[in-house]
Amino acid sequence: MANLLVISIGAILINNFILSRFLGLCPFIGVSKKTETALGMGMAVIFVMVLASAVTWVIWTYLLCPGETNLFWIVARACGSEVSAQAFDLRFLETIAFILIIASLVQFVELVLKKMSPALYDALGIFLPLITTNCAILGVAELNTMSLGYGFLESVVHGFSAGVGFLLALLMMSGVRERLEFAPIPRFMRGLPVAFITSGLMSMAFLGFSGLKF
Repeated sequence: MANLLVISIGAILINNFILSRFLGLCPFIGVSKKTETALGMGMAVIFVMVLASAVTWVIWTYLLCPGETNLFWIVARACGSEVSAQAFDLRFLETIAFILIIASLVQFVELVLKKMSPALYDALGIFLPLITTNCAILGVAELNTMSLGYGFLESVVHGFSAGVGFLLALLMMSGVRERLEFAPIPRFMRGLPVAFITSGLMSMAFLGFSGLKF
């Protein structure tokens, strides 16, 4: 439990995927104009991140990685083959496999939102299908498998926590941008310029969490 808590705090605050790792900046800037759309996008990203973390871990462990857990090698041995496990090293397919999984999950989210909340579906617009190419989700999947080597439960907790951190950054940014609409900002600073400056200041503030010790 202590390890899972460390993973959660790290993904939400210390290594926030938007403000520390600088991944997923496109929806962060594009959807953070209103709190309602930011909340909807954040919840959709959490859902996709959790499922993507679980499914990609299973695909990585049982289909792509060579070893005794590789299902292709198990079937080959059951059929009497003496081929080595290294012959089934399919890790080079990781990016393609992970993107296909994420794209399928995003299509599912699109169908659900279109049926359950058409207003939110229209408000998110092009940014909803862009979750497919959201580097934050692909980054979570690759960190879980290649870089950090997490187990299944750790991967799911990391994916959920990363999504919560994504949602937190979106809500903070949307709250600030809604108030900036009524602030006396010079004309040349309105819109994206002040949004970029605000996001930079938020990122600097989140650097303070990097000093947390466990």
